[in-house]
Amino acid sequence: MPKLREIIGHQGILDELRLDIETGNIVHAYLFAGPRHLGKMTVAQWFSYQLLCSGKPENEIDDCQRQFEKLTHPDLLVLDQLWMEDTADDWDFIAQTSNVSQQHRAKAKAKTDTISIDDVRAFQERLHEISLGRWRCCIIRSVERMQAEAANAFLKILEEPPPGLVFILTTQSLQSLLPTMISRSRVLHFRQLPHEELEPLLKGSDEDDDRLILRVAQGAPGIVQLLTQDPEQLRLHKAMYAHARSFWQAQTLAQRLALLKPLEKRGEESDQLLLHLSLALRDQQAEWGAVRALNTLITDLQTNAYRTLLAQRFAVSLEAA
Repeated sequence: MPKLREIIGHQGILDELRLDIETGNIVHAYLFAGPRHLGKMTVAQWFSYQLLCSGKPENEIDDCQRQFEKLTHPDLLVLDQLWMEDTADDWDFIAQTSNVSQQHRAKAKAKTDTISIDDVRAFQERLHEISLGRWRCCIIRSVERMQAEAANAFLKILEEPPPGLVFILTTQSLQSLLPTMISRSRVLHFRQLPHEELEPLLKGSDEDDDRLILRVAQGAPGIVQLLTQDPEQLRLHKAMYAHARSFWQAQTLAQRLALLKPLEKRGEESDQLLLHLSLALRDQQAEWGAVRALNTLITDLQTNAYRTLLAQRFAVSLEAA
């Protein structure tokens, strides 16, 4: 878990959480829902910090914050990064975001980013430890990662949580969660932020770069921060945007098919190309037929259909558009 960071936007949600703290109306489970990089985990960290450290005597605040940021606070449990064989098996890296034991994953040689029933049991063992303060907080990132068996076991904890325990869950896919999990939590919806709230994050050194960053971010402060702090990531997006523009300017079917090669495999490169195809299309006087064809392609690629055939059909449809 990184150091406590400044929260960009989401003022309405922050006001609700502050009111809960001021009135003592803390529920046992909060569910922060919304797309990636909007700041759900940052707000979860801020809220748990307020519950665990705010109001302590001045001589204890620094020590509480230090424990919190190092994930050594006895009343804070976090399940974020998961150990995965040959993918995420650096214990020091995992310890920066998670402080729940994951040795069972190493023994089982886990290879997927899913929360198993053994993971639920691992933090469940610690939930009944004696709290040193009024509250204990358990943050679980992307709770939709729970396998069915794990989700059912977790529901039992939500039904009868230990006194003073507050779950703060995040999800990118609210519709994929069990209805009973949603009904037992207070759901707070995170929305994309307008450009004016994101502009303070920009460096302002290059107007074209800043414009592209805001468009790529689509209202997500986490993406703005990534692209302003990582020149290589920004370079890759600029190259992909140029690639997408070349597609729309291509004169032959063969050229277009060659430029669509990244779509043949699922992954980040494919997703980025679809995004930049959309951005580049908006920058020209696009006919409705091209817009409709691209929207159809994006929808179809979400299925298990043959991706190469879909890309070919998309390119051919533009010939007739």
